[in-house]
Amino acid sequence: MRSILDIDRLLDGYTAYLLLEQGLSDNTRECYRRDVSRLLAWLAAGGTIVVPAKPEDGSDLPPVSPIPLRDVTLDTLRLYLGDLNDVGIAVRSRARIVASLRSFFNYLFIEEYLPANPAELLETPKVGMHLPEVLTVEEIDDMIASIDYSKEECKRDRAMMEVLYGCGLRVSELITLEISKIYPSEGFLVVRGKGDKERVVPMSETSIEEIASWLEDRARMKVKPGDENILFLNRRGGRLTRQRAFQIVKGLAEAAGIRKTISPHTLRHSFATHLLEGGANLRAIQQMLGHESIATTQIYIHLDATALRSDILKYHPRNHN
Repeated sequence: MRSILDIDRLLDGYTAYLLLEQGLSDNTRECYRRDVSRLLAWLAAGGTIVVPAKPEDGSDLPPVSPIPLRDVTLDTLRLYLGDLNDVGIAVRSRARIVASLRSFFNYLFIEEYLPANPAELLETPKVGMHLPEVLTVEEIDDMIASIDYSKEECKRDRAMMEVLYGCGLRVSELITLEISKIYPSEGFLVVRGKGDKERVVPMSETSIEEIASWLEDRARMKVKPGDENILFLNRRGGRLTRQRAFQIVKGLAEAAGIRKTISPHTLRHSFATHLLEGGANLRAIQQMLGHESIATTQIYIHLDATALRSDILKYHPRNHN
């Protein structure tokens, strides 16, 4: 068995494994590394939960010394998950943490740091069906209408809204969208989604028009080196962050008087729901969203019960005289 002398080097090796062997995206690798760092901090602290000042930033975790990972058992990991539950970590987050711990200990086993993977039989918390918040078409129109056209970034914000809702992109796909991957004359764009997989997404005429309008303003900006091909930029000419995209969408919802819990992902949910309600094939929606499994897409089958009853009464042969 190999000895563990340097935790940082171990985590670097694990992160490289996630990229080279698992093909996971940047965001997923960051999450998995942060999850493992928190487990190591818990072990180093003698079973005390260490919560960073900024939950999304693992850099605030205290440094940890080499830990006897060979002493970690399935019961140790169950105890850790129980502690996470006690301090209010959401079940969906705990389910992801289980996946990260399984992969980490599998990496230790493969690299011969451990004789076995203690997380192999770790149970995943059951995540109940969560129906995401959905906006009506009128609410989306109200958000776009609330854009302040006295601000220099107004055309950018309008183009962002149209692309999020018109193409159903994830926020990570939006902020990394490249100008060279937009084909307005053909009516589609190419995005790099989870696992660095590319997919072709059709664009509406409105999205094409708003992107063209924003590109006129963007052409007058001084762009930071390295971001010349990025479509959506901040005032300083650099690419937008996920947090800034969230703030823009939330701000527009508040300006429109919408009380729902809104994020850029809400527009993606609304895109899929409206397609389904309009009669689009579930497989087509799956392809548009970049879901590997149709089961992920099926969450959007939550049509209004009244409309569903109306359709049944209208079309079922037992209701025809």
